[in-house]
Amino acid sequence: MRQVLWACAFIDRPADEFRTAGEFWTAVTGTRLSEVRGEHKEFATLVPDGADACLKLQGVASGPGGAHLDLCVDDVPEFAEAARRLGAEVVADLKTLVVLRSPAGQLFCAVPWRGESVRPPVVHGSRLDQVCIDIASSRYDAEVAFWSALLPEWRSVPGVLPEFHVLAPPPSLPIRLLLQRIGEERPTTAHLDLACADIPTTRTAHEHLGAKHIADGRHWTVMQDPTGGTYCLTGRDPRTGGLPRGSRQTYVPPVPEPPGSSAAFWFSGSSGPSESAASSGT
Repeated sequence: MRQVLWACAFIDRPADEFRTAGEFWTAVTGTRLSEVRGEHKEFATLVPDGADACLKLQGVASGPGGAHLDLCVDDVPEFAEAARRLGAEVVADLKTLVVLRSPAGQLFCAVPWRGESVRPPVVHGSRLDQVCIDIASSRYDAEVAFWSALLPEWRSVPGVLPEFHVLAPPPSLPIRLLLQRIGEERPTTAHLDLACADIPTTRTAHEHLGAKHIADGRHWTVMQDPTGGTYCLTGRDPRTGGLPRGSRQTYVPPVPEPPGSSAAFWFSGSSGPSESAASSGT
């Protein structure tokens, strides 16, 4: 049985911007930063009040950073083997956790479930609840098939437009996955999305904290945090992650600019995500 019992989104940012990233993301999510840990002081957890953590911060040694998922399971070797059989590559097997790469090149981790069950609340009308993977056309179909097979308990739903696919977890899990086919052949990247009850209000609050407005779409706004990391404010219900009830609009997320290897968090000379999982408490 390879059921995912919890999920965490990692905010991956340049190591020299770690403190700035921590200040911004704790402010917008209503959390506090845990004690910094790791051989290079590169990991921290965003700790909510009265709930279990589902957001973590990692300082990367090179590149602009991005985002990745930790999937928390009862049996890490079994889950990793299932992922491998479905087409993932094992990047590092550290016994208590396994670092994997999806068929399209997105890194993620299988880590032990530590009893997390209480989802953090909506904060100031928004919730960071989604990792979006941006995938070149030539790899998109295989990536959709991979994630749909790996996460059978998650609702795998094609978008109204053919270039989007949602994997919505059971309601008790805090992070969902969006797959987006992009119109160019480039390396796979990932970014974070917030579901917002009122995008303009959330945008203003984020700008007061140092974020920059980049562009507006029909139902989304592209932002950069104070470190330069791209993320999106989306017009979805922050309680459920879906479109507002009765809406006929289709959420079409943007494609952030690919400034190099934004998905790469496993880097030479570091213990990488191993310490993030080994220190998954606060």
